[in-house]
Amino acid sequence: MDQVIKHLGKIFPLIGTLQNYSRSAFQGDVSAGMTVGIMLIPQGMAYAILAGMPPVYGLYAAIVPLFIYALFGSSKQLAVGPVAMVSLLVIAGVGEFADPGSSRFISLVLLTALGVGLFQLLMGIFRMGFLVNFLSHPVLSGFTSAAALIIGASQIPNITGIDLNGVRQVHDILLETAKQIHQAVPVTFMIGVGSIAGIILIKRWSNRIPSALVVVAAGILLTYIFSFHELGVSIVGDIPEGLPSFGMEFVSIADLKLLFPVILVISLVSYMESIAVAKAVAKKEGYRIDPNQELVALGSANIGGAFFQSFPTTGGFSRTAVNDQSGANTTLAAIVSAEIFGLTVLFLTPLFYYLPSAVLAAIIMVAVAGLFDYQEMLNLFKTDKKDLAMLLITFVATLALGIEEGIGIGVLISLALVIYS
Repeated sequence: MDQVIKHLGKIFPLIGTLQNYSRSAFQGDVSAGMTVGIMLIPQGMAYAILAGMPPVYGLYAAIVPLFIYALFGSSKQLAVGPVAMVSLLVIAGVGEFADPGSSRFISLVLLTALGVGLFQLLMGIFRMGFLVNFLSHPVLSGFTSAAALIIGASQIPNITGIDLNGVRQVHDILLETAKQIHQAVPVTFMIGVGSIAGIILIKRWSNRIPSALVVVAAGILLTYIFSFHELGVSIVGDIPEGLPSFGMEFVSIADLKLLFPVILVISLVSYMESIAVAKAVAKKEGYRIDPNQELVALGSANIGGAFFQSFPTTGGFSRTAVNDQSGANTTLAAIVSAEIFGLTVLFLTPLFYYLPSAVLAAIIMVAVAGLFDYQEMLNLFKTDKKDLAMLLITFVATLALGIEEGIGIGVLISLALVIYS
């Protein structure tokens, strides 16, 4: 019997974790799970909009994937769910084949999640975690810094109320905004800027207060009382109630082949983001994680999530930090968070009807500000000009050419340096 449990523990690390589970550990998991769950409600909706999906899909993406990761994950504190980087990769990649928000787009995004899950699962089974070494730290830093600017710029229309007709390049967004600034909706702009300021001030005051949820509640209340939506302020509107339903109609081999480049990029970048924060927290807490087991866990979470209307998910930096600080001891904290999301989609979605889109845009802009890694640029300027050049080439290529092209160029540079060094 002990051998069976030991074998199952290798497949499902949660089993081994629970063998010495204590009441104090349970209390920590419940506290952390509730904190992260509350934090992720507005973030999930914001990242769904960033990915070109209806807001409710951000809630769906934080239910089934969290349950599955809790079973397979070797990191005790990693908080899985929607993240800004992956959302940007989704809209940049899938947006080439369908209009964001359309039924075709949603189907392709669900298929992308399935493809990412299958790719990561196979990488984990065949112990191919070493492939992410081709994404060197300078390349990843340059890519994420450029992505932070792209994500921030993409939210300018929601912050200002200006319709930029699908313009995506950062410089084009800035130029068009300057040309059409007279068309900005003053109330929308005040809500957006006020939300950014509110989140920053609350965070400086106390990290334990869910700043995003506070500005969401304030935005909903003020919009309802003063009818801002009648003054041109865009609101979320109706959000469907009920748990995500099981479906397979999006599965298509032809579309899977079409999406393969997008799937490849998301699989590697999302794993890099997840494993980086998982290793950092594990080192701090004094235990080791299994990189290949993490691939299995993330892959399984994406596969299961895809069949229940989830777009691609991974471990997030800020949420994992909050999860750890709030007392998470095991992956049971993720199950608590998932249960909060289940209750939200069952009973609470009508509360978000008057939520201004500018508030969600503000949440995104504040969240991605930390992705711009200027400290790494300064450090490499002093210590390693070769790595700095790699970072800057990836940064400029991503800004000028696009997300997939930028990361592709960065990988090629990394390979070239490995071969010729």
